[in-house]
Amino acid sequence: MDKRTGKGRQKIEMKLIEDNKARTVTLSKRKKGLYKKAKEYSTLTGADVGVVLITASGKAHSYGSTSIEKVTDKFLELKQDDRQSDHDDMGKSDVFETFEDLCKEVQALNEKEKERILRYKIMHLHLEVPPDKHRLEQPEAIKSWLDKIKKGKERSCSSQANQV
Repeated sequence: MDKRTGKGRQKIEMKLIEDNKARTVTLSKRKKGLYKKAKEYSTLTGADVGVVLITASGKAHSYGSTSIEKVTDKFLELKQDDRQSDHDDMGKSDVFETFEDLCKEVQALNEKEKERILRYKIMHLHLEVPPDKHRLEQPEAIKSWLDKIKKGKERSCSSQANQV
């Protein structure tokens, strides 16, 4: 039997390699391996793959399954679309959240009004309960708030339609 005297493949501690020459050699070897894996991934899945490395000295290295420019342009385009759809969803969720807040506020106002009527009936038997002046003003305030939300959403929708 052959007895191996070499160290073989060893686990390397993940930290910055102090020796500049050793760091350059490692970058070169690992870069080739990374590019090879990216090419395999692209070949097996049909995905556009791009890898960009910028060394500590500022030198740039790149690999792209088509070209790195095409991959980055496509990536930036898709990111922009994601941001736009997130913005659209955010507008919808804001309206729904505001509507839910208004519903809760109306429910709380109804509970307060029921308590007020009950207290008045207990304290003043057989008398008609007078209307609450503040209660009469609140529906108008809520209606104007809803109108503002509706107008804001209409403006948002029309500006999005103009962009298309």
